[in-house]
Amino acid sequence: MKKDFTKMTGAEKAAYLLLCLGEEATAEVFKELKDEEVRWISSYMKGVEHVPADLAKQVEEQYRKTRQEYAGLFVDGGEFVNNALTSTGDSNRVESILDELNSEFGGKPLETISMMEPRMVAGLLQNEHPQTVALILSTQKADHTGNVLYYLPEDLRADVVYRIARIEKVSPEVIHQIEEALQREIGGFVKKDQHHVGGVDKVVEILTRMERGVEESILNGIEEMDSETAEKIKNLMFTFDDLSLIDNVGMQKILREVKNETLTLALKTAPDNVKDKIFKNISERAADIITEDLEALGPVRLSEVEQAQQSIVKIALRLEEEGQIVMAGGGQETLV
Repeated sequence: MKKDFTKMTGAEKAAYLLLCLGEEATAEVFKELKDEEVRWISSYMKGVEHVPADLAKQVEEQYRKTRQEYAGLFVDGGEFVNNALTSTGDSNRVESILDELNSEFGGKPLETISMMEPRMVAGLLQNEHPQTVALILSTQKADHTGNVLYYLPEDLRADVVYRIARIEKVSPEVIHQIEEALQREIGGFVKKDQHHVGGVDKVVEILTRMERGVEESILNGIEEMDSETAEKIKNLMFTFDDLSLIDNVGMQKILREVKNETLTLALKTAPDNVKDKIFKNISERAADIITEDLEALGPVRLSEVEQAQQSIVKIALRLEEEGQIVMAGGGQETLV
């Protein structure tokens, strides 16, 4: 079907433009984009087999026009400064400068936390009360929270995640207390109405994006504290085994983004229903090759297999977030 240029999204137009510019130019552009922007544009590029000449002309003309209208340099000054300072490696200096900057310009500590290196955030928080750590991390994106948890002491992780699961809404007063706890580190205040931050859903989102070994360790710790909450979390989590519940169209979209070697490794310990689902959605020749590779595959570390499985789960979660697939696994509502 012929594409209507006037109805294409910006990401779609960018995808066609990059296809016209070639692989080397695209690689340089991708270096400057955020991960989510690369994934979004790439999702359009993967489905393209032919770029009509008139469409190529339209996207190139709009690019030239836009370049003339918006000549100059676009930057996120706050993010640029935070990333540049963090990259110096001098944590004391970074903390001091960030404290002065945020005090002077009314910076928001919780936003600054979101732009700091996970290892540094963990260092700032590890001596705080677990409830304070939980409140702070519950305001962050799941990926960032998971990375920070990785650098926290192991005996603190489960306690913090359990507390996140117990949070539902946070009042302005509590947000104020969080800001005060961070004041000596990075300064600033946030004034907002009640925040939806923690809860079991937040914990599921965090744990699903972490390595299985770390995820299981945290879940075991939560189970020791509160078996009921742990059970709620487990019931909502989407796992590699839940891939068998995804419809064929969704599975095909997932598998298009998985390398053969990753898929082979992931299937090393996969249950038969998952193998059957995957083999049903790839060509017979590809299935035969993977079967042969599995038979020839010697002993491998379980952690490597779990890492491969988790990478596929992350692809599934991203595609669901983008609205490209519907998942009915874990605690998802049953489709009818």
